[in-house]
Amino acid sequence: MFRKATIALLILGLAGCAKPTDRGQQYLDNRFDQVLNQVPAVNSDKPQDYSQFSQQMEKVLERSPSMAATNQALYRQIENWAEQSGDPAQLGNYGIQVAQMGGGDGHGNVMFTGYFSPVIELRHQPDETYRYPVYGMPECEERCPTRAEIYNGALAGQGLELGYSDSMLDIFMMEVQGSGFVHFEDNGELEYFAYNGKNGHPYVSIGRVLIERGEVPREKMSLKAIADWVYQQDEATVRELLEQNPSYVFFKPKDNLDVMGTAGIPLQAHASVAADREYLPMGSVILAEVPQLDEDGNWNGQHVLKLLMALDTGGAVKKNHLDLYHGMGAQAGIDAGHYKHFGRVWKLGLQGSKTEQPWVEPVKD
Repeated sequence: MFRKATIALLILGLAGCAKPTDRGQQYLDNRFDQVLNQVPAVNSDKPQDYSQFSQQMEKVLERSPSMAATNQALYRQIENWAEQSGDPAQLGNYGIQVAQMGGGDGHGNVMFTGYFSPVIELRHQPDETYRYPVYGMPECEERCPTRAEIYNGALAGQGLELGYSDSMLDIFMMEVQGSGFVHFEDNGELEYFAYNGKNGHPYVSIGRVLIERGEVPREKMSLKAIADWVYQQDEATVRELLEQNPSYVFFKPKDNLDVMGTAGIPLQAHASVAADREYLPMGSVILAEVPQLDEDGNWNGQHVLKLLMALDTGGAVKKNHLDLYHGMGAQAGIDAGHYKHFGRVWKLGLQGSKTEQPWVEPVKD
């Protein structure tokens, strides 16, 4: 799945690691100078939930012979450890080595953001309500039109319409994710629309625009805050806001309903992350203290220790930043839209295998 970047960074335009601990920062560890740092063991007292690892692992082994060749020995040993012990302090007894991520602050606090697969309602033919088209990729001779030009009809009549929505914002949010599910109300079909290219114009955060205009306070900014603001405006006002972002994404219907990451593996909710492949190659396994949020999107004071796999990438997902896949639908979107919190992370490797010494950065192609 291609995404221009994660919701929290591109819609909201927020970044950085603030010193207060209201987003789950722990500041427990020594000063780290590298993204990946060799440590003798994992010291964590967080509640453990490894239940989703095996399902995601099997998807990798089924779909990718190359990742299986590199990682299968590690996967099976992690599975043994999780079933027989699960105690992070015992990883070394299974030959599993660990490298702790340094975090953006150098104290091990790694930023987690979230993304999801939206589901939007479409119809095959336009009417007075369903009149906003979703487009396939055009053939652009010199330059592709901007968002404003597309809204003004630059692609009309070219046979590129894949369906029609009743909401400009729904289509925009699916563009931010780079893919999504669509439900055709006129015949009940559910389809998966994959990324099929973009117009090449720069991305501008509409969340940042709303903050700069004083429409939404920075501390209140979220995916829901944007939606709430939009629902109070008329069409012309919403269109003017969206046109501040000239970038536009095009889609292609797929035959199956699997949500694919960059690695070409079906993603399982809360079991996979987008990561910087320079440090976490596709198929890498991490042990992470994942921050938990309450229904209002605030950190509830808890972390849960989980096994996650790096199976996707994103334009803003670099170094000490992970983007957690939240799944499909409206609630996943709300949860992902709130997610910009911190936890500790360890990359795992197996002694005597191709994954040993996980603190060593992979050789660049």
